[in-house]
Amino acid sequence: MTLPFALAGALLGLLELIPLVLAAGLYAKRSATLAAKGRPVPLWRQICFAAGLLAIFAAIASPIDYIAEELVIAHMVEHLLIGDVASLLLVLGLTGPLLQPILAIKLFDRLKSLAHPLIAFPLWAANLFFWHLPAMYDAAYGGAFPHAVEHTSFIFFGCLMWMPVFGPLPKPQWFTAAWKVVYVIAVRFTGAILGNVLMWSGTVLYDRYSAGELEWGLTPLQDQSTAGVIMMIEGTFLALGLLGWAFFEAAREGIEKQKLLDLARDRGIELDPQRAQRAVSSGHGARLEKELIASGRDPEHRTG
Repeated sequence: MTLPFALAGALLGLLELIPLVLAAGLYAKRSATLAAKGRPVPLWRQICFAAGLLAIFAAIASPIDYIAEELVIAHMVEHLLIGDVASLLLVLGLTGPLLQPILAIKLFDRLKSLAHPLIAFPLWAANLFFWHLPAMYDAAYGGAFPHAVEHTSFIFFGCLMWMPVFGPLPKPQWFTAAWKVVYVIAVRFTGAILGNVLMWSGTVLYDRYSAGELEWGLTPLQDQSTAGVIMMIEGTFLALGLLGWAFFEAAREGIEKQKLLDLARDRGIELDPQRAQRAVSSGHGARLEKELIASGRDPEHRTG
């Protein structure tokens, strides 16, 4: 690598770190503001957000980024860290009060409709396959700006994809925990399609790595198929964990919903099952339970 290109690469690396520092600073400032108002962000969410930023840092400012210019394997690890792991952790770190100043801006408030599951999922899938088309993959490999755009889009659409499952934005009434199971399966199935293409295509899709593959003692097909294997393994373990969580949530919602309906019946209150479902799906089951207790009749003192 010549000195001008080395300097350009180092400068690009520094520029890529600026959004991370800015995001960390804004998150810390807003968290401190909420804590001062008695509405602190849970510590586990703060840890998740910090870990998400750290995952992005590891992908773009560590040896992974340099090896990604030599092997499809490393490039795949970089993409999975950014698009899957980091985006999930960032979304887990968000709360409604944290996003309130951003959503107060009319443009961003309108953009929250993109987090609808029937919009977020297709956008994420389209972005995933778009950047893995050989022509776009080569364009991102060969240019600093396209590469930065690629990374940004993986983070943005990755966060958008996870938002219906874990994010604080309002969700459709029908998108219960059971549908979240279906959603996670659809996400993993979509990723598995690309992983299988890389594993079994038998054709070299990305031919920009020949020098690096030779240095690492790999053939182009070995490099490409191993990248597909890594994608499948990462997706499988991530899906198993998320499906376990989703099944647990579905069971919890069902139990909590039935508890509310039983309480309403015992208190002589007519409670719409859909209202009970909305309450437990949005995390407001405890609030509805208090309302039922406060407004209903105590069954032990019921007359007749």
